[in-house]
Amino acid sequence: MEREQKQAIIRDLSKKLVLLAGPRQAGKTTLAKEIGAHFENSVYLNYDRLEDRNIIKQEAWLPKTDLLILDEIHKMPKWKNYLKGVFDTKNPHLKILVTGSARLDIFRQAGDSLAGRYYLHHLLPLSPAELVSVGHDSDINRFLERGGFPEPYLAADLVDAKRWRLQYVDSLFREEILSMENVHDLRAMQLIFELLRKRVGSAVSYVSLAEDVGISVNTVKRYIGIFEALYLVFRVTPFSNNIARSLLKEPKIYFFDVGLVDGDIGAKLENLFAVSLLKYTLLKTDYAAEPYALHYLRTKEKQKVDFAICNGGKVEQIIEVKTGDKSLSRELIYFHSKYGFPTTQAVLNLKRERMEKGISVRTADDFLEKLQGLSLG
Repeated sequence: MEREQKQAIIRDLSKKLVLLAGPRQAGKTTLAKEIGAHFENSVYLNYDRLEDRNIIKQEAWLPKTDLLILDEIHKMPKWKNYLKGVFDTKNPHLKILVTGSARLDIFRQAGDSLAGRYYLHHLLPLSPAELVSVGHDSDINRFLERGGFPEPYLAADLVDAKRWRLQYVDSLFREEILSMENVHDLRAMQLIFELLRKRVGSAVSYVSLAEDVGISVNTVKRYIGIFEALYLVFRVTPFSNNIARSLLKEPKIYFFDVGLVDGDIGAKLENLFAVSLLKYTLLKTDYAAEPYALHYLRTKEKQKVDFAICNGGKVEQIIEVKTGDKSLSRELIYFHSKYGFPTTQAVLNLKRERMEKGISVRTADDFLEKLQGLSLG
């Protein structure tokens, strides 16, 4: 199945170096190799392979190479300076695509030796909107059962999807986390991971997690930061015009893989919306160059709404997610009437779509399928 970002990446390769970031097994290597098929002399090199590593260090690819694909290059010491040197001295016809399962975009926080030389693309798991955009059928119940990673979602057998998930988590802990020097208590980290699986949809208290596991608050934050760096989880913070205040408030933490949620159908549905909305905001940022972000709303009186899509620090729309069609959320009515935000209540099992009190009540699958963030116009 062709990914919706393929043509956008090919287009950007003619302009700058392209960094393709995203979760492990989201399809980055497959997509990179499919893009390579559009070039006459593409070369794929993975830093994890010893033979490839030597070629990378010696820059020993052939002069006729027109697309150089470097996978897992972030594991190379001083990889940013290496890429800068390769890009600045390359043959004019050479295009460079860099992929990695850890956050290739995290270096932006501490200086950027590649400034002006790259375009960043995020490849997240499949979403209902992406499937529709490439002419593939979308099934919201399949997403809730299997998550959006390509292999489990497309697997013919549900057992194969479950086997994939066990291997996925096990390999992340064995191959990625154990290699990190700042992990001293793997058992505590696994407990934090399991507790987060059970708390999807709720604001997460670092203090509470620390007390439950018997470690310090700073250690909890560091472990969750590692999960974020490996694209296991992502944080959604409460919206605030004061960015510092927003970051200090308790976040909600979601999984890139909906299948990892240990909760009821409501928790899984909210997580599916979270990762789909995050994907939407990243596509808007990557391709429209607009400062989109995903938040949730919460007042001092603890009135809250599941999600707020923000652009340039302003709320663009708010969304509440429900499994059943009982009545409008009172909190949703409050925020809509007070602030006038475009407002949607998305419902999994909905008898009839309608407008009520200025609020759009829509089926969850229709909302997600039409959540198109990619525009190549």
